[in-house]
Amino acid sequence: MKKIYFSADAHGSTYVWRKWISVVSVYKPDILILAGDLTGKAFVPLIRQSDGSHSCTYFGGKFNLKTDKEVKEMVDRLESAGAYPFIATPEEIQELKSDENKLNELMDREIRNRLRKWMEMLVEKVDTKNVMTIAMPGNDDFLTMDQVIKDFEDKGVIYPLEKVVEFPYGYQMVSLDYVNPTPWNTDREMDEKALLKKIDELVSKVDDPHKAVLNFHCPPFQTQLDMAPKLDRTMRPVIVAGSVVMVHCGSKAVRKAIEKYQPLIGLHGHIHESFASDKIKNTPVVNPGSEYSEGILRGFIVELTEDGLGNYWKVEG
Repeated sequence: MKKIYFSADAHGSTYVWRKWISVVSVYKPDILILAGDLTGKAFVPLIRQSDGSHSCTYFGGKFNLKTDKEVKEMVDRLESAGAYPFIATPEEIQELKSDENKLNELMDREIRNRLRKWMEMLVEKVDTKNVMTIAMPGNDDFLTMDQVIKDFEDKGVIYPLEKVVEFPYGYQMVSLDYVNPTPWNTDREMDEKALLKKIDELVSKVDDPHKAVLNFHCPPFQTQLDMAPKLDRTMRPVIVAGSVVMVHCGSKAVRKAIEKYQPLIGLHGHIHESFASDKIKNTPVVNPGSEYSEGILRGFIVELTEDGLGNYWKVEG
């Protein structure tokens, strides 16, 4: 029996990334997967003041950091929460506000630097010769991030996109980073027709679709994996009678492909609120969801046996 530890949506949280690496010593997986999104959602300036201190607004409050120790502690706290702290003068902040290109350059640089730091941590802590170690981007990740992961392939990290990954017992995995359109117009989105075509191309590469693991960041439509809050025109959750209204947001193309091919299992992420498993016909599908901002790592352990899929279950910590 071989064991997969599958997780997704770390969203910039170094604390969650460290936990993901540490599961190797806790659950002893043979295959370790983190399948997008890797990028955080906030950039937080620590603004240098004339008296040498730094001001910072986050976590619902304003902080005045007087010593280097306080600055370092705030940087560590922000990184753990998935934010990207950077030090700047008030003049530099004004320049970033007025120059979109400079702001984009800063964001891209900080995101790639964080990922490179994570990858260095990964190959230092995990024996990639004995644990298949797989990392990939998702829809929230800039296209420039792929190369950072590829830079660590010679150290044993597997970048799984556009290839078939061979698992023990003759199982194979194909992976997809793109999702159906979202309200946020992220970097890796396709309409359902294009997604289905892409999925058909990927599945055509495996020897037997019934023995395939479909590692698709987007969950299938109308399952327990794709429930997210309904948003109004201002992008705020719709609340009725004190409760948030939830709707299905997954991909119809992903669902259609699973119905058609009936793979061994579907591994998905993307929708943070849906920490769940479900079935489409005889195929189990799982989504570990995400609570990265709370420092919680969620995952699924999946057992592979010579005779097929074994047990699979949720874990978090």
